[in-house]
Amino acid sequence: MSDEVRVDVVRADEVCLRDVEPADLEVFFAQEHDPEAVRRSKFPPRERDAFMTHWTTKVVGDPGVFVQAVTVGGELAGNVVAWWDEDRRFTGYWLGREFWGRGVGTRALALFLEREQARPLHADPHVGNTGSVRLLEKHGFCRSGTVRYGEEEHVLLVLPAAD
Repeated sequence: MSDEVRVDVVRADEVCLRDVEPADLEVFFAQEHDPEAVRRSKFPPRERDAFMTHWTTKVVGDPGVFVQAVTVGGELAGNVVAWWDEDRRFTGYWLGREFWGRGVGTRALALFLEREQARPLHADPHVGNTGSVRLLEKHGFCRSGTVRYGEEEHVLLVLPAAD
């Protein structure tokens, strides 16, 4: 497969969520190490053992975390997750590069937000990751400021509780 991003749009019914399976972690690990994904997210990839320990104990193994695998036509595309950071609920997602720009993130986040009912819900993409910021805003997240992680600035977005 080439490094080019596919531009064909996926039909909404091709995007599904399911529980994460142990074999999914290998794909998630490879996606986290994609150089372009690292550049856009400003998220440093973990070494293999640290990645697997994090996912098995702090994601899949934590009852306070809600995580779903994203599939497109049955093919594993990435994941969407919600977790607690002190008293705030956050969401994040990661898709393989071959699924970018095809509507997969839009549909996956919509499906996820139907299942994840906690509000307010926060997200903090890197300020330079304009695609992720736009995706969140499309789903009703509003900018509420910025946060810094080391040298990197991130946009803090909040999906408010329904009135």
